[in-house]
Amino acid sequence: SFVCLPSVAEKLKGSDVMLAAQNMASVESGAHTGETSVLMLKTLGVRYVILGHSERRHIYGETNTLINEKVKLALEHDLGVILCIGETLEERENGEIESICFEQIEAGLSGIRSSLMSNVVIAYEPVWAIGTGKTASPGDAEAVHKACRGKLAGLYSTDVADSTVIQYGGSVKPENVAELMAQENIDGALVGGASLEANSFARILTFNTKVS
Repeated sequence: SFVCLPSVAEKLKGSDVMLAAQNMASVESGAHTGETSVLMLKTLGVRYVILGHSERRHIYGETNTLINEKVKLALEHDLGVILCIGETLEERENGEIESICFEQIEAGLSGIRSSLMSNVVIAYEPVWAIGTGKTASPGDAEAVHKACRGKLAGLYSTDVADSTVIQYGGSVKPENVAELMAQENIDGALVGGASLEANSFARILTFNTKVS
């Protein structure tokens, strides 16, 4: 969270771990009381910012247009972007998974040149699986990741699609991380609740090694 960034930045000095913020303002400066500017984040040593998280979309009403403004601003200031996409349970049951994810990708990346895509990570987080303990099956998650990679190929190129990191987020935990990460198109995890407990998070980070 914003209030923890300075102390975490201090702890990370000299390490290979990059600091990320959970959100940022859509404008660089001005009369926007209570917002956190990209300039503030850069001063603190932030390297990435999460944009379009489902809670920002569905609780705080952030639109695709607003999220796109934030994506553009972050990239202009050389911050890496973790762009979150995902469908609600109702949208899933209506067979709208791909259409919702594709819309969020296309709108979120509107106006973003292919040369900037190396600084963009896509995080697929089905809304119905966040903090609920429910997880998309590895096969289902893989199918969405593969479809999203195809969408990126259409928007940009196969090279951009193949090199873009697409993460899965949605109740990732020690018990399911290995099977999820074994999928061809799942490149990493956006870990939520399981990161709040140190031993649990360590087991996720080291899922393919022995933890002493």
